[in-house]
Amino acid sequence: MPGLYLHIPFCKQACYYCNFHFSTSLRQKGKMVEAILKELELQRDFLGGAELGSVYFGGGTPSLLETSELVQIFEQIHRLHRVASDAEITLEANPDDLTTEKLQDLKQYTPVNRLSIGIQSFAEEDLRWMNRAHTATHARACLDEALGAGFQDLTIDLIYGSPTTPNAQWAENLRIAFDYGIPHLSCYCLTVEEGTALGTFVRRGQQPPVDEERAAEQFTMLTEAASARGYEHYEISNFALPGRYARHNTNYWRNEPYLGVGPSAHSYNGSARQWNIANNALYIKALEEGRIPFEQEVLTPEQRYNEYVMTSLRTMWGADVERVTALGFRAHFERMARPFLESGDLFQEGAFFKLSASGKLLADRVAMELFAEGKAQSG
Repeated sequence: MPGLYLHIPFCKQACYYCNFHFSTSLRQKGKMVEAILKELELQRDFLGGAELGSVYFGGGTPSLLETSELVQIFEQIHRLHRVASDAEITLEANPDDLTTEKLQDLKQYTPVNRLSIGIQSFAEEDLRWMNRAHTATHARACLDEALGAGFQDLTIDLIYGSPTTPNAQWAENLRIAFDYGIPHLSCYCLTVEEGTALGTFVRRGQQPPVDEERAAEQFTMLTEAASARGYEHYEISNFALPGRYARHNTNYWRNEPYLGVGPSAHSYNGSARQWNIANNALYIKALEEGRIPFEQEVLTPEQRYNEYVMTSLRTMWGADVERVTALGFRAHFERMARPFLESGDLFQEGAFFKLSASGKLLADRVAMELFAEGKAQSG
């Protein structure tokens, strides 16, 4: 089933490592909601009337929206789309926003049934270094509050590889998450992105670059600890108890169509991608004029193959050689995969090629080596 993504481009403050599109000024929040409502209407036919299996509010910080604003958006979604009765409906939230009142309102007035909470760390030193808006106390309290309010379908984000996170603290972060019984974890290695405060600090020598050896150690700690607790490592950065996968994000990795609404949001229909302008003022102005400010790219056979390889290899299901054959690149794929099969970074299970434990540390490199740059080949 296709999914709907809504990008809410506002945050209380800028985390030093973040390169997503957002604004720390909330002055245009009301106009932004109106623009999103308008884009939903203009894009109503993008998915061809298919029933939605998931709705995902990302950002930014969607939990900054008032409950009344969320209700407006949900009313528009249900007016324009069929939503499956068991749809996964996720709201990204920061711990400091999840007050008792907020959680009760979400339960009472909205269909949100899953929370994605940006914990990042349970350690005060880490949170200060990242310039997060919440504290270690908030990190734990929000989980107590969410579980107490009846939200059982939770996922939390955690970051490893930070210079303020020694192995012992990373192990403690994982222990706390496991002890809460959180069914889904998204764990990301700290990356230094251009255009972020952290990128500037590293370039100026004010902060050290990521220690790749320690990051690899912490990734291994993560995979081993999660496995011991019964979690499935179903995507490079994602771990879930059996059957508790993120349905919306799994659609991305399995190449399903989706509609993205809001500034900087991406959409995919199976043959083309499009993305909205990453500028709040220009996005709002365009929608006030009744047009969607987007660019589109029709994917070439090579691009479709490359995207399939990149996304499928990141998952525990792997790349299906029959799908590769249908895309026209079987001979190329098998030839380029051979060295990785010999090194043990890839293994074959029936018709599927999958990353081994060592291969997961090299996931992007392996995928890029398998990419195609020439014409599709038969076979």
